[in-house]
Amino acid sequence: MAFLQSLTHHYADLGEQFSQKVLPEPAINPQWIAFNAALAIDLQLVSPDELHSDDFTLSALLPFLSGQEVPDGAMPVAQAYAGHQFGHFNPQLGDGRAVLLGDAQDASGRLWDIQLKGSGVTPFSRSGDGKAALGPVIREYLLSEAMHALNIPTTRALSAILTGELIYREGHVPGAMLARVAASHIRIGTFEYFARKGQTEAVKKLADYAIARHYPELKPSESSPASTDHTIYFAFFQAVAKAQADLVSHWMSVGFIHGVMNTDNVSIAGETIDYGPCAFMDGYQPDQCFSSIDRGKRYAFDRQRNIMLWNLARLAECLLFLIDDNQQDAIHLVEKELHALGEYFDDVYHERIAKKLGLESKDSAMTKRFLELLSASNADFTLSFRLLGEGAVSDDYRSWLLLFGEAKDSAQQWLGEWMTLVRERKTLVEAGLAMRAINPAIIPRNHWVEATITASYDALMKQEEAPSAPFEAMHSMFEKLIDPFATRHDGADYALPPTGESDGYRTFCGT
Repeated sequence: MAFLQSLTHHYADLGEQFSQKVLPEPAINPQWIAFNAALAIDLQLVSPDELHSDDFTLSALLPFLSGQEVPDGAMPVAQAYAGHQFGHFNPQLGDGRAVLLGDAQDASGRLWDIQLKGSGVTPFSRSGDGKAALGPVIREYLLSEAMHALNIPTTRALSAILTGELIYREGHVPGAMLARVAASHIRIGTFEYFARKGQTEAVKKLADYAIARHYPELKPSESSPASTDHTIYFAFFQAVAKAQADLVSHWMSVGFIHGVMNTDNVSIAGETIDYGPCAFMDGYQPDQCFSSIDRGKRYAFDRQRNIMLWNLARLAECLLFLIDDNQQDAIHLVEKELHALGEYFDDVYHERIAKKLGLESKDSAMTKRFLELLSASNADFTLSFRLLGEGAVSDDYRSWLLLFGEAKDSAQQWLGEWMTLVRERKTLVEAGLAMRAINPAIIPRNHWVEATITASYDALMKQEEAPSAPFEAMHSMFEKLIDPFATRHDGADYALPPTGESDGYRTFCGT
């Protein structure tokens, strides 16, 4: 059996400047960890009828998602890109452990990249083995699908498999492979790769491709007045910049810290990409940073806004010659745009926080005081919004007040003012129901993700002695994460913050 549709390979068709042909290394003994059937149906890789037919077996798809067979129409490549890593430019990075198989088309005609991560050595691997360990694969599968359920633009996880081999990290660990789906894998670092070499034609070719794929509305129609090339490329920069501002403001509204906002980890399509040392905050601290490699807190929670602007300035440097023939005029346009974008971000982020509180954006004093209250008390970020809404529905704020510890009196005072303000426009129940719909009860909390990974490792170690379902914990957590706004009692443990302090928790890049 093959995929029901042939893949296409639009990015590979750009030429050898942009990517290098390479076949994925086949998994030795592939076994399923997880398969995202709903996503496979959306991408028309399988049909619902076939998936549920008596003749269908999931094992028929395994060879295509483990590197053993190349799907029809695929042209596997490793993509070239550069990037600023912690502020320092690296001229050549590229897909060191990933292979882009090609793109699938959904029912609306939109293209989606299908990439294998952990599929072996590529021309960009340098000294790496190109493989992925089980832990980072489970982590990305859970977090990317959780982000999708939170309605935040993100790459998706199509499948995760065990490769049947041990790979060496700090010790020998099971190897795994992830099939990742993305609108594309074009990054700011992709533009930097060519711009830093002075390859202006390649920059223009990449920009034209990105516009056609992600922002086709920017190209003038036959019935509309023709725009100049400069106008189109500046509009492209504006569109990418707005997508990033919307994305990062959405991250911060749920307490998400990406952890490694290098320019090679910034998607031109405005999706969250590369779940390495990312984490969700428990107690609210604006300077929170979990990444073990971010010793200077460059990518801390409250620095993500400014880093976004810094990264976009690097993209603008690549596009200046396309934005205006006069470089100084182009710089002036970009600087003005970035200043306006900073203001746009602040407005959007503040509006998101206001909505989470059942308020309006003009209620800035209340939202600011609430965040100050959270910071002073180290109250749990996710529960502080969720339980406030639940309290409004039930008229019982006891659980919410307990979050604030010794700052309970200050919280009680804020609560009284909040109730008065809300009642001026709607009932508290109406506000609470609206808040319930946008404030998740369950997020992929760090301690639960780590516990799930540990449980999977432990179950695999015991499997020879007593066959078991080694990924039962992962599947259980997945089912809760993809329904984050539900009101329920089962899975309540996943909603709870860790006991004790979580300040010592550290995340790692996964390589």
